[in-house]
Amino acid sequence: MTDIPPVVPPGRLAALTQPSFALPGALALRPWAAQDAPALVQACLDPDVRHWNRPGLLSPEQARERIAAWEDRRLAERAVMWAVAPAGGGLPVGLIGLADFDLPGGSAEFLYWLLPAGRGSGAMVPAVDRISRWAFEELGLHRLRITHSVANPASCRIAAKAGFPLEGTMRGALLHADGWHDEHLHARLRTDPVPPAQAAPDAVRRKVTRSSVL
Repeated sequence: MTDIPPVVPPGRLAALTQPSFALPGALALRPWAAQDAPALVQACLDPDVRHWNRPGLLSPEQARERIAAWEDRRLAERAVMWAVAPAGGGLPVGLIGLADFDLPGGSAEFLYWLLPAGRGSGAMVPAVDRISRWAFEELGLHRLRITHSVANPASCRIAAKAGFPLEGTMRGALLHADGWHDEHLHARLRTDPVPPAQAAPDAVRRKVTRSSVL
């Protein structure tokens, strides 16, 4: 029997510097920092974020601990989280990240949310696309997926516009406060064409995550 080599070798994710990316609308993707804790506390109080993402309530100290834990999870190659924040500085208006990594199998899953201040900005579709290209081109993943409740059409539109076609519906896949929800499964492969709306090059700013996350 021939051994199949891992799609992404162990250690590659931890060795990569987490990049920051420019987004349209004077927004940017950057690593979370301890001073962003108030935005995370606010997100846990927002009804839409609470319903669709189930984050649980956090105190300011617990929010700082969670932000620090995200860096530990990145170094352990379990997740990578970005803040969607004003490019000129200020508290995040959203979160996007990759989790549920299967590096040997070459896959991961997106998660994202926006606070009211970030909704309607049009930032999430280019954010999903830009992180997808990083995951394919820099990290070397083969497949990325997005799952969401069938009752959440906003996430469905984001997935489709970012080049993640619908593959099917998973019945009774996730328990929300109002009961079990069917979920849509979307996916994008490394070999898929870049969505036309996202094909233009964008500016990239890279910095060492350890300097900004405790």
